[in-house]
Amino acid sequence: MKGTRISVFDVLDYLAGGMAIEVILGDFPQLTRDGMLACLAYAGDREHWIGPS
Repeated sequence: MKGTRISVFDVLDYLAGGMAIEVILGDFPQLTRDGMLACLAYAGDREHWIGPS
């Protein structure tokens, strides 16, 4: 994610692994709730255009 040194894929991997959003935000204070939502929107949009693997 821009300016955070955390990749979108890392955030999605943490979520897929079962980490709660609040835990991720606590571990990465530079990450915002809006940033988390942007990750999810990116993943949804990517899935829409690429399709399931």
